[in-house]
Amino acid sequence: MSATRSLARLFAVTIASALVAGCASSSGPAPREADPTRSETAAAYNLQLGVAYLQQGNLQLAKDKLERAQAQNNRDPNVHSALAMLNEKLGKLPDADRHYRQALKLSPRNPDITNNYAVFLCRTGRVEEGVKRFMDAARNPLYQAPWRAYTNAGVCLRGANRIDEAANSLTRALRIRPNDAEALYQLAELELGRGRAPAAREMLDRYLGAFPATADLLWLAVRTTRAQGDRLAEERFLRRLQRDFPDSEQTRESRAAPRKPG
Repeated sequence: MSATRSLARLFAVTIASALVAGCASSSGPAPREADPTRSETAAAYNLQLGVAYLQQGNLQLAKDKLERAQAQNNRDPNVHSALAMLNEKLGKLPDADRHYRQALKLSPRNPDITNNYAVFLCRTGRVEEGVKRFMDAARNPLYQAPWRAYTNAGVCLRGANRIDEAANSLTRALRIRPNDAEALYQLAELELGRGRAPAAREMLDRYLGAFPATADLLWLAVRTTRAQGDRLAEERFLRRLQRDFPDSEQTRESRAAPRKPG
């Protein structure tokens, strides 16, 4: 998997999970009243609907619901964060940036919004600012998943061909959460990509011996052992991938990939 494909895949997962977290939490400013007003309740409902439509790819309905949520409660940072993601999907990058900045103005210490904005910055080529935002999120004591920000920073740096910095950031993610499959995958694939198959293999063997496998990790193990010329291990990982994840994209790719004679 190329760094560009990896970037897009990881950020899609991150955005989806952050949107759900944003809707489930009340990370914005404290309400002025003990109970939410009718307008705030309606805004929260439309936000949830808008996010659901956004995840389904129905951008017109997402736009309708999120704009209604904004009209009902313009001071909800999660509404602005969701509108930012919508506008990015619509190709309206200045509007996306404006909504992210408004979300952070309303909730400057919100680590999820900070992480989301960093994703946007990296996707639009503003790597330095994006990595700084990721570091801000990772160091925020309110953030319950700091390893995710370090992983995202690593992917962003890898996309900018800053390989050593990317490896350092991914290593930091794994120090915090050794069983994080995404961070391990990113670091092992990075090592394989720079010609360090033995290092990638060691990481994969250690992880797969202790934690549940994913289709990504098994397909990477196939490619790593193939690069090493270890046909027995390659066949073992390939059978496991095709048995445990028969309908996965990785299994389809494994069946289409050319095999070296040997």
